[in-house]
Amino acid sequence: MRRWLLVAPAMLAGCTLPGPRAAAPPASAVVPPPSWRTALPGDAAIASDWWQGFGDAQLTALVERALANNVDIEVAVARVEEARAAEALARAQLLPTIGGTVPETQGQTLSPFGRPSQSIAAQPGITASFDLDLFGRLRQATRAARAQLLATEAARDTVRLATAAAAASGYVTLRALDQRLAIARQTLAARADSLRIARRRFETGYTSRLEYRQAQGEYAATAQLVPAAELAITRAENALAVLTGDTPRAIARGRALDAIATPPIPGGLPADLLRRRPDIYQAEQTLVAADRTLDSQRAAMLPNIALTGSAGVVLSTALSQPVGLFSLGASILAPIFDGGRLRAQERAATARRDQAAFAYRRTALTAFREVDDALAGVRRTGEQASALGDQAAAARGALQNASNRYRAGYSGYIEQLDAQRNLLTAELSLVQAQADRLTSYIALYQAMGGGWARSDVAAVARP
Repeated sequence: MRRWLLVAPAMLAGCTLPGPRAAAPPASAVVPPPSWRTALPGDAAIASDWWQGFGDAQLTALVERALANNVDIEVAVARVEEARAAEALARAQLLPTIGGTVPETQGQTLSPFGRPSQSIAAQPGITASFDLDLFGRLRQATRAARAQLLATEAARDTVRLATAAAAASGYVTLRALDQRLAIARQTLAARADSLRIARRRFETGYTSRLEYRQAQGEYAATAQLVPAAELAITRAENALAVLTGDTPRAIARGRALDAIATPPIPGGLPADLLRRRPDIYQAEQTLVAADRTLDSQRAAMLPNIALTGSAGVVLSTALSQPVGLFSLGASILAPIFDGGRLRAQERAATARRDQAAFAYRRTALTAFREVDDALAGVRRTGEQASALGDQAAAARGALQNASNRYRAGYSGYIEQLDAQRNLLTAELSLVQAQADRLTSYIALYQAMGGGWARSDVAAVARP
């Protein structure tokens, strides 16, 4: 009869056994393209310190300082420690729980002869409990926590890569602003010379007031570029200082914008990218964690056995000898009727797993797009910078000719003014194209994973 009392709950639970686990939606599968849309000749390997390829010591120092002191990285590291503690907690559920108690009682009694007597008793003991985890509910939860730890460490590496790229891009932007300020000051000096000539020609009656007013307007228009560039430089420096975990301060400069080297173009096929980016690995491990959580939730629908035991000894002044006590027990826990609670939790876990699967696909597609965008940026900004260089050289020559004609009295001031405007526009556009080209290289190295490898993840999966 006792045997049936033990087996009956398991037999009843068998009626609620879950079927096969639903597979992830087919639409969430990732199929890498055979090649990049924008093909560039390159087969260079990506070093983990890829920013040194730009050949600027100050850029390298800025990136390394950002990696050492950035606040976002510190937050990501703390999240890794939280995930590691959560994994340790999940693993601890697989081990027995042992506790100890030492209760003590004191009392006073009265004998039949009316004499009071005191008694002291103690019952030290040890209790233990252990979940057999028959169908792997706790083991799957532990695997989910381990996968989540790996995902969190990959997220930390994603933040590190983004910080390095942001520091390098910010430095390039700062050098571009420096170049824009230099161009503005050079142009302002040229406009001051033109204004001086226009004033002298107007005062001698050689030209009209119109040309003098035009020269004044152009000088003022150029003068406002200087404080605007200085303000942008201050903001860029402050942003870089905060990125490196510091208060607003000046940033040391190295090479000029046009002297910063361009690193070699890294190689690799789209299929390789799935193993080279930390954010893709993070999405992959998040999907693994969702799968394991779903398995754990399904296992909760099955019977389980828990063992309990205790042992102790009774010590009392009323006893001549200590008395030993012990107990052993086992309980079968099986859901019989819960109003559909467990089924609803399983459906919720399945939906979360599907979300993770589609998030992995989205991350992979975004990675493919970012690489191709960066490859296209490297090619097109290089072509643009070359054309703008030719335009700036031509505009510089045209301004020289127009200035000579104006001084000799062969043409009006408007011709020189147009030449100055064209040169200023061409030079500023060239600076922007040069900065865009360098930032495209930075974006390419970031999109290619920045030399990251799965072995960089510190946590090692345990069997």
